[in-house]
Amino acid sequence: MSRTAATLSKLHAQGRKALIPYVTAGFPYADITPELMHAFVQAGSDIIELGVPFSDPMADGPVIQKAGEKALAFGIGMSEVLAMVRSFRVTDATTPVVLMGYANPVERYDLKHGPNAFARDAAAAGVDGVLIVDYPPEECEDFAAALKANGLDLIFLLAPTSTPERMAQVGRLASGYVYYVSLKGVTGAGHLDTAAVEAMLPRIRAHVSVPVGVGFGIRDAATAQAVGKSADAVVIGTKIIQLIEPQAREHVAPVAAEFLSGIRQALDAIGA
Repeated sequence: MSRTAATLSKLHAQGRKALIPYVTAGFPYADITPELMHAFVQAGSDIIELGVPFSDPMADGPVIQKAGEKALAFGIGMSEVLAMVRSFRVTDATTPVVLMGYANPVERYDLKHGPNAFARDAAAAGVDGVLIVDYPPEECEDFAAALKANGLDLIFLLAPTSTPERMAQVGRLASGYVYYVSLKGVTGAGHLDTAAVEAMLPRIRAHVSVPVGVGFGIRDAATAQAVGKSADAVVIGTKIIQLIEPQAREHVAPVAAEFLSGIRQALDAIGA
C-alpha cells in the first residue's frame, strides 16, 4: 500500500477528511518550498500537492499561472522540484507528496535522462503520486505502468462533464485518489455549488474504488466543511497562492499555516 493510500485509509477509519493543500514549487521564493511544505504538515495537512511550473498551464487560472511564471523565472524545473522533495524528506518520511503538472516537463525530463527516468527519479526523491493534467487515461498506459513499477500512484482529474465511460476508464488506472474538479473552467474560477458536488460524488464512486478529493473553488473553512461532508478529501490551491504571494519571506509559512489550521478545524468538526 502506498503512503497516499495508507494515509487516506487511516483517515477514513478515523472518520476524518483529508486536507490537501497545493502550492507551486519555487513560489513565492525559489528556496522556500520545503519550509512551506513542513508548515502545511504542522497545520494539519495530510497530503501535499506540489505544482511543477510550466509555461502553458491550460487548466490553471490566472493566479496559479502567475505563480508558475514567477517560479520559472527563478529557474525552477523538474530537477529542482525533485530536489525540493528530497529536502522535505530529510525530516518527513510519512506525509505523501503528489506532483501536479503537465506532460511536457515529464517528457522533457525523460528525453534528457532516459526512458522512464522521471518515474524512477521521482520515486527515489520521495514522491508518492503524480497528477498529469493532459494525460487522459486512454493515452497514458505506458506512463501508468512506469509509475506502478516504481510504486507511484497515478491520479486523474474528473469533471462535471465526465461521462460514465470516462469515469470507468479512470477507475481502471487510478490509484491513491481521484481529483474531482468541482467547476467547469480553470482553477480559482466561479462559484462552487456544494449541492452539485454532493450529487456528483455517488456517480463517481460507482466507477472508482479509490477515495475522491474535491478541488477548484474552495476558498474558506465554510466551503471546505460543506464539501468535506461528502468528499473524502478537500484540495485548496488558489487561495493559498493568493495569501502567500504578497508576503515577505518570513511571513509566508506562518500565513499559510494559519489559514490551513482553520480549514483543518472545520473539517474535523464534521460529524462532531
